[in-house]
This record gives sequence, structure tokens and C-alpha cells, in this order.
Amino acid sequence: MTALPKLEDLTDQSFDPFQIEKLSTGDCPDPYPRLHELMAQGTVIEGSYRKEFTAVPDVQMGHLPQVMVLGYDAVLHVLTHPEIFRNKEAFAPNLGRSFGNTVTVMDAPEHTRFRKIFQKAFLPQVVSKWGETIVDPVVARLMDPFMARGEADLIEEFTHHYPFQVIYAQVELDPAQAPVFHKLAIAQILSSIGAPQGQEASGKLGTFFAELLRQKRGNPGGDLISHLATVEADGERLPDDVLISFLRQLMNAGGDTTYRGTSVLLTGLLTHPEQLKAVTEDRSLIPQAIDEALRWEGPVASTFRYCAVDTEINGQPIKAGTFVNTVIGSANRDPSKFPDPDKFDIFRKNTVRHLAFASGPHLCIGQHLARVEMTRALNALLDRLPNLRLDPDKPAPAIVGHLLRVPEHLWVKFDT
Repeated sequence: MTALPKLEDLTDQSFDPFQIEKLSTGDCPDPYPRLHELMAQGTVIEGSYRKEFTAVPDVQMGHLPQVMVLGYDAVLHVLTHPEIFRNKEAFAPNLGRSFGNTVTVMDAPEHTRFRKIFQKAFLPQVVSKWGETIVDPVVARLMDPFMARGEADLIEEFTHHYPFQVIYAQVELDPAQAPVFHKLAIAQILSSIGAPQGQEASGKLGTFFAELLRQKRGNPGGDLISHLATVEADGERLPDDVLISFLRQLMNAGGDTTYRGTSVLLTGLLTHPEQLKAVTEDRSLIPQAIDEALRWEGPVASTFRYCAVDTEINGQPIKAGTFVNTVIGSANRDPSKFPDPDKFDIFRKNTVRHLAFASGPHLCIGQHLARVEMTRALNALLDRLPNLRLDPDKPAPAIVGHLLRVPEHLWVKFDT
């Protein structure tokens, strides 16, 4: 096997990007009461979503004209009208600086052209094959150290590492390089606030991925990187700059959000033992449990769009040049669509689908992989940790954050 390229750590190896990331996502215990108040005021509210929940300044977007769009129908309207509400202007100053020319920063026709190729690499029948070969060994490797102990912190010991470890396995990364990889993946986001470590991390990941793609194109396998390096649509492959940018973003979009989604799924079930029991006894309930977790506490509470022309929603005007806080959390907790929306209930009868994976042309490309990872993680925990339950001697899990929500700890006990 060809030796993989080696990742370089940040020059200042003592720099901790995780602490800055935690500061940016906030410590709000529950944004939903305020969201319900805002929804009662109207569909379009002037101001920034972020400013509702934290005094930490937004150095990138804080000075720009902003509105919040609230409620299921209004959020869906924004997401499905890309000719009005654009991605490029919304994300170029932040995600674009961190990741480069990724599909999230594109609009049609460029976005349409490249997304078609990406989708072929993430088809359900392709992704499902990675379950046994990639995902299951990662699950086993993370669970083995605590299985005989009868107790664990499922955040610190499992979910925080799990989706990132899946990505490491996809690129056949030397386990010794994993801590550096995770650090660079988080540090690159800091490009959006001008931190020099952000640009340094983006550059070092770009160098690594460029060499990795060269190797995979010369000797492709059945892994994700090989698929992305060789997949075609209409006779066209992905250019290196687009693919490298996507891989940079995958570290966060595929790692961080799946970590949060899996953590919330486990929190919802463990704090509702009757629902956990039902899922344990009937695994066919897992898909609806996953969807309820994503609706109840989706990984991303709000996203941006840029209003390109004067428009209105429900008779409320939005001027061209306005940055639109598209509050997905308000859509998924809209009582007109989801009765008793703040309740976690895997048995609820939904008449509409949640928007945790967004909608429209920017519907999450990796949603099938996320579902495979969440399903296999839950099955493994239920199979291998009998009588899984919250640890009564430790604090109950508390989901925090205004933008990216997750509990910091999930202490459990189980029989051995």
C-alpha cells in the first residue's frame, strides 16, 4: 500500500481551536421559548438570530443588514427559491474563506453541475456498503475500552469521536495522525473570523487532500475518497479545487453535525426510557427515532441566505442586499406543523418532513451517510450495552448552544 501523505500540525501546537468553537456556538440552555415568542410576532423579524442568544460579537456578519425568517412555511420558501435567496453571497465571506470553492458557496448553474456528480458518490446503495466495511469497525474500536466497565460518558468516549473516526477510516489515516486531523478540521473554520490558524489549517488540509486525491486516482478502491476522485456525471469529473474544498467541508459537515445528531438521538431516547425500550425491542423504529431527533434538536438551528432582489414573505418585505437568518429550528418546532413541538416523541404522526437536512437544491448531500452512521451506532449500543440507562449518580444530560446544539456529557450505566 502506498504511504499516505503526512499531516502537519499547526505551528503553534498549543493552540486549542475547540475552546473557540465552543464559545462561538454558545451555552444557551434552550432557545425555543424565545423562538416561539418571535414566531408569534411575525414571519420576518429584523435583526440577527445570533444576537438573540449571545453577547459574543459576530465580527464577520454583525455589521450587515439582517432579518430572521421564522416558521416552517417561510423557511421552506427561502430554501426552495434559490433564484431569490442565494448561497454564494451568504457564504463566501465565511465558509468560503474556510473551505474554498465548495458546493455550499455555489449557486446555479455552477452548483447544479457539480452537485450532480457529488450525488452519484452518495447514492444510498453506495453509502450502505460502507456500513460493515467502514462504520462497524469504528464503532467496535470506540466501544471496546468501556464495555466491561459498566459505565461511560457516551459523548466524551463515543459520539464526539465516532463520525470523525469514520472519515479517518475512509481516508485510511494513520490513527496517530487522528488528533492533528481533528484539530485542523476545527481550526480551519476560524478563517471566517480572520484568525491566522484558520488559514494555516485550511492550507495544510488542502496539501494533504491534493496528494491523497493523486494517489486515489492512480489506485482507486471502494472508499468515499476514491468514489469522489473518479465518479463522473455526463462525462465530467470533479475539478481538484472543488473536490478539495468539499473534503475540507466534509470534516465538519460530515463529522461535527453527525456527532451532534447522534448525541441528541441518544439523549432523546435515554431521557424517555419508554421510547428507548420500544426501540430496543423493535429496531424497525430506528428510522423514525432518527427523524424525530433531527426534528427535535437538529444539528444546525439557523443558516444564512442572501436576498438578491426585493421580495416579500407573507406580505412582509425583505430588501435586496439583506442577509437572511433562515431559522431551521423554528421550522422544526412550528406548532402548526408539529403538534406539541417541544416534546420528543418518536411515535408522532408527521404530515410534513423536518428540515434538519434543509431542502431545495442545497438539500444535504451526505444525509444518507449520516443516517447509516446514526443507525449503526444506535444498533451497536443497544446490542452490546444491556439495560442501557442514564447514570442516576451523575448530572442529567443538558443540550446547550444557540446554533450548534449538543450535550457536553451523557453519563450512562449498563449491565456487564
